[in-house]
Amino acid sequence: MIEANKDKVLLAELKHGDREAFEALYDRHQRRVFSIAVNFFGGDSERASDVLQQVFLKLFRGSVEFRGDAEFSTWLYRVTVNACIDERRKLSRFFGLGEYFGLTDKRTRQDDRFQQRQVSEQVQRAIATLKPKYRLPVVLKYTEGLSYQQIADVLEISIGTVSSRMNRGHALLAKKLGHLRSDPDRY
Repeated sequence: MIEANKDKVLLAELKHGDREAFEALYDRHQRRVFSIAVNFFGGDSERASDVLQQVFLKLFRGSVEFRGDAEFSTWLYRVTVNACIDERRKLSRFFGLGEYFGLTDKRTRQDDRFQQRQVSEQVQRAIATLKPKYRLPVVLKYTEGLSYQQIADVLEISIGTVSSRMNRGHALLAKKLGHLRSDPDRY
């Protein structure tokens, strides 16, 4: 609750032209915005950086307004998702998720890291094939750790729809990645 209040105070200061408030908001939320965008665009950090700039430029210019109906972070996720969708429309093509997992534990041996990377790439490719309506809830759940309620708020859908899309996404992924379960040495 304290964090949410801090965001509201910073937003109020930003409305009065306080650049330090903007910098503080950017510092507090830029990693999450970038994370959503980079996962949305299949690991394309250049495209994610563009979305990051667009989102915070809109915030700075006041072209998007936080009304306080939800938590600031939930609202910012929604703005980010919309910016990603808009950017994808501009490009007129479908993107996968690309680099989804960072499996680089220094304590594991090189062979293990290579094997983990192969599994990670297969999972990334499978997630990238999901339709956006299934992919977005999966990304928000597993990369951002959002609850079903928060995902519903971000995507402006019901919790039942989130649950249905997550179940469908999981089923599609299980079908595409079933071969990984049959090979216990893959983990």
